[in-house]
Amino acid sequence: MAKDVARRPEVESLRAADGDRHAIAEQLKAALDEGRLSLAEYDERVRDAYAARTYADLLVIVADLPKPGLSAAEVKARQAAEARRAARRLPLALMVLWTIWGALGAVNLMVWALVAATVEDDVYLWPVWLLVPGVALAVTTVGVQTIRRQGRRR
Repeated sequence: MAKDVARRPEVESLRAADGDRHAIAEQLKAALDEGRLSLAEYDERVRDAYAARTYADLLVIVADLPKPGLSAAEVKARQAAEARRAARRLPLALMVLWTIWGALGAVNLMVWALVAATVEDDVYLWPVWLLVPGVALAVTTVGVQTIRRQGRRR
């Protein structure tokens, strides 16, 4: 429940149901059992959970807690994996450029193949010239990713 709501801020203003409050109370119980909360803090948070009116009120109560059953090492490992995925993700502009280049390459190869199939003479492989902008795009991509990686290390 909490993960789905966290992705859609407009839902946070909706009223929470008793089942939602109970699910948060169960998450708090698991955190108490794992030693993440003291008994006093658990009591306070459970009281706040059952008094919560909206999803936003509920999410604040468990915002600093990992999912039940996760150790601190697992949480750190997941955060590190997410950071690595974000670092590998291409910027939108480069994704658009690669998509355009790929579409142009596919169209050129198809046209060349149709021409080569219908003409009796050998046909010059003109789509090979698309490698020039492809190499330039690859170099740019590597440069951008390198700069982004160096920026994250600082």
